Amino acid sequence: MSKIEELAERVERLLLRHEEIVRTNILLEHQLAQITHERDSLKSRLNAARGRIDALLERLPGDNSVAATSDSGGSER
Repeated sequence: MSKIEELAERVERLLLRHEEIVRTNILLEHQLAQITHERDSLKSRLNAARGRIDALLERLPGDNSVAATSDSGGSER
């Protein structure tokens, strides 16, 4: 096999490998976009849940004696 044929063969293999890498990159970019969207959605849900919890906490009676009783009950042992 001549040097030119060997070089042409190597170039063909490199081109095939390049195409494979490009396809893989496209798939990875798509996967990254999906995961980023999922992360953003989960962050949004977490913030909404925090808001609901904060609203519920604000509705609790302002009597701190229950918390003080449970705190002192644990330390009396």
